[in-house]
Amino acid sequence: MNRCQESGQSEEQEEVTGLVCQEDDLKDGQMKEVTVGDQKVLLVRTHGQYSAVGSQCSHYNAPLVKGALVGDRVRCPFHGACFNVRTGDIEEYPGLDSLPSYKVKVEDGKVYVSINKKILKQTKRVKEMCSLVPDIKHTIVLIGGGPASLVCAETLRQNCYQGRIIMITKDTLPPFDKPKLSKAMNVDSSSILLRSSDFYQQYGIEVWTQKEVVSVNSAVKTVKLSDGILQHYDKLLISTGCRARPLSCPGSDLQGVKLLESYEDAKEIHNSCLGQKAVVIGASFIGMEVASFLSDKAASVTMVGSGRYPYERSLGPEIGKMTMQMLEERNVKFHMNDRVAEIKGENGKVKEVVLNSGTVLEADVVIAGIGVIPNSDFLAGSEVEVDSKKAVIVDKFMRTNITDIFSAGDVTSFPLAIRGDQRVNIGHWQMSQAQGRVAALNMLQKPTKIESVPFFWTVLLGKSIRYTGYSEGYTEIIFKGKVEERKFLAFYIKDEVVVAAASLMFDPAVARLAELMANGQVLKRAQAQADDLSWLQM
Repeated sequence: MNRCQESGQSEEQEEVTGLVCQEDDLKDGQMKEVTVGDQKVLLVRTHGQYSAVGSQCSHYNAPLVKGALVGDRVRCPFHGACFNVRTGDIEEYPGLDSLPSYKVKVEDGKVYVSINKKILKQTKRVKEMCSLVPDIKHTIVLIGGGPASLVCAETLRQNCYQGRIIMITKDTLPPFDKPKLSKAMNVDSSSILLRSSDFYQQYGIEVWTQKEVVSVNSAVKTVKLSDGILQHYDKLLISTGCRARPLSCPGSDLQGVKLLESYEDAKEIHNSCLGQKAVVIGASFIGMEVASFLSDKAASVTMVGSGRYPYERSLGPEIGKMTMQMLEERNVKFHMNDRVAEIKGENGKVKEVVLNSGTVLEADVVIAGIGVIPNSDFLAGSEVEVDSKKAVIVDKFMRTNITDIFSAGDVTSFPLAIRGDQRVNIGHWQMSQAQGRVAALNMLQKPTKIESVPFFWTVLLGKSIRYTGYSEGYTEIIFKGKVEERKFLAFYIKDEVVVAAASLMFDPAVARLAELMANGQVLKRAQAQADDLSWLQM
């Protein structure tokens, strides 16, 4: 219990009120977790005023009191979601919902928080939304059923758009929590759905599953589906994401060679690897997470990577070496600086993997995680501009070169604000959600730029590495803590400036850095080098 906490019912029987602290307990820029009627509450003091909101992040329920408070918003220490501490509104992703906000009263030097009994047990709040008005003849079509489409649909309804919204996805499921697929491959489908079917019905959002758009005709504003259906649109969002890059070596078509793209793929990989010999091709984020998950389920797990260490280009050799050691301790075998020459089979099924070095690996299942390809082939002939890697080119407002066609998520190449609008393609869950929101607002003529700071996480054997910024082209890494002790903060330096950071067991440093970057602060190499990191606590 916190100092001086008392709890009791207020004079109005609809509320529970708690004396949570003395007025001088918190200074400006401080927060603490208090309890009112068995509910944990985040109490915050900013600009001389107290406010109170839900204490748990709406994404995965992380304790926000351990996060980073900068100005009027708190950033989750785990995955970077941000909430306004006065209103509880979500301002940065991942996650979908806002926090409940509570009444605060300061009287005679004491701080009281009141919670309406009806919301006492609620830890999250769905923003107010309108629904469909059938008489309005305006349709927005969202191609793709991922986070960008979902947030776009919800943002439209939150901003009083009452026309028709149609989301078209190849998946068998409506929008689901895809990052979990490589971290918990045996997860039940109902537990990863981002919204219930009742939600879509309540807010008039049509979700067409197992449907594929094969072409777009921007002249007459229609999309054509694989079953021949033509659907008119007034505004269009292309948020088709990326697909896993398939292996191109001989034998890649054998039974037992898998890609991880869908919920069904995850389930199939999990079931087929139980007690079997698994070989993972590609020491990428997906490949490493899959190897980590299978390490205590498959008879053996072998990883093949083309570099010296996993993540060598993105996170650097020191962190890559550490993650390799973590998995080796769980009996994952690594064959680095090598590539697959051929996959050999027997009776049409995988039997062994032959590497360029001549090494032969026994295999029952082969999982490839060798990169992705943007899903933009269906745009051929549409005049929508794509780059050399087939990513859809958008401006800061998520607009393509064609009027009324927007794009968001992994399929896009967009200008990154923290890198001087350098055009990038970033496959982060949080960035897709942010872009979906920006696209929706601009569809509604509410000019909004994409200014989010990239935030990413990966989980290996229950340990989370957090990452923010954009490290491409970095020339130096400055470490705080010790990588070999698996507790560190890494600053990535380019042109004497911190361009990104990664951490393990060093919260909330990365969340705080993300907030500083979001506020436009330029962090110098000298600050990262200094023994005194108090600037990180400001």
